[in-house]
Amino acid sequence: MKQDPKLPLKFPKSFLWGAASAAHQTEGGTHNQWSVWELENAKALASRAKYIHGHVPKWDEIKHEAQRAENYVSGKATDHYHKYPEDFAILKKLGMNSWRFSIEWSRIEPEQGAWNAEAIEHYRTYLQRLKVLGIEPIVTLWHWTQPVWFDRKGGFMKRKNIQYFERFAAKVLDELGRDFRYIVTVNEPDTYVGQGFFAANWPPQIHSPWKGFVTLLNLLTAHKRVYKLAHSAGRKYKVGIAKFAAYHYAGDDALLSKITAGLAKWGSEYFAMNRIKKHLDFVGLNYYRALRYYGYRQHEAEDYVNDMGWEMQPGKIEDIVKDYYDRYNLPIIITENGVADRDDEYRKWWISQTLMALNRALQSGVKIEGYMHWSLTDNFEWSSGYWPRFGLVAIDYKTGKRHVRPSAAWFGGVIKKIRS
Repeated sequence: MKQDPKLPLKFPKSFLWGAASAAHQTEGGTHNQWSVWELENAKALASRAKYIHGHVPKWDEIKHEAQRAENYVSGKATDHYHKYPEDFAILKKLGMNSWRFSIEWSRIEPEQGAWNAEAIEHYRTYLQRLKVLGIEPIVTLWHWTQPVWFDRKGGFMKRKNIQYFERFAAKVLDELGRDFRYIVTVNEPDTYVGQGFFAANWPPQIHSPWKGFVTLLNLLTAHKRVYKLAHSAGRKYKVGIAKFAAYHYAGDDALLSKITAGLAKWGSEYFAMNRIKKHLDFVGLNYYRALRYYGYRQHEAEDYVNDMGWEMQPGKIEDIVKDYYDRYNLPIIITENGVADRDDEYRKWWISQTLMALNRALQSGVKIEGYMHWSLTDNFEWSSGYWPRFGLVAIDYKTGKRHVRPSAAWFGGVIKKIRS
């Protein structure tokens, strides 16, 4: 699609401009099922790094990191748990008025039924700091991590365990709920299931599509229960889900390629949504990549790829938001959108194409309420570890020093101009 660089950007005054994060990827010092898995698998991930990541365009730049076991242990991460005032100051400096983050369940309830008052007070202070700065919080309750005790019970593989997540959500609402309105119940349940049970690359690393299917249904049930819980607690809450979204397309004109792309799109985009569409106040969309299909298989593109080898088609977010809005008629928040770009080559282009695409969608009648860039800072990228660099702000992991990238300074200027 040809982009028009002169298209004026017109967004609503109430539009949420922000960035997104996840506790395990930034806070540091977490103890959950994922941190346990890291320690058990770090050496294996390092030894297999070339096999897994050797195809990425900047392998020669990142191989020294990717082949070290330490790369795959989250450790202190970006130390956001202690350095959040500094990170919030950067948010404010960039003109942002919103922040998506997750409350780490394993901090709040490290042992079954034992609530950590210190952790609750930390998040209370955290939220109040955002309020002072005039930054709207978007709270995620489950971003792929859970307490070790919950995991040992079978986690979301067992329907009876949903009650524990519902109890955690109730505790968060009771203790902290006065300081936020927006709730993301679960983040990308389909990605978690796909990687954890179908590909078996992530915890619980069980190769069982059936158990994965059951887990997905249980996560969707958990969402619906928390939706009802939040609305019984107060009408002010806006409850949604952060949904993986991709641009699926056939790589040729073959009928099989078109059928495969269509089936992949239905299974990935609509299966979960159709089961919770009556329990949503907004749809959160996480968009990073295009997925190409030849015959019955997905084939990664070789051109226009980011540092992780993902095909970059930022403008296709227009088609995605229009599709979701036409199907579900619900407000949309872009809860994640970004690019792995350690040398800051593509980020400005990615953001500009994305904003123009969202602007066109808005002018065509799609109700979009916010844009959260992934991410504010570089962070721990799950099973890939630290070498992928998604941050508007670069992190020196040896010193913890933050450095605002040129693309971020430019983006901040764009936001300020739009909001003025």
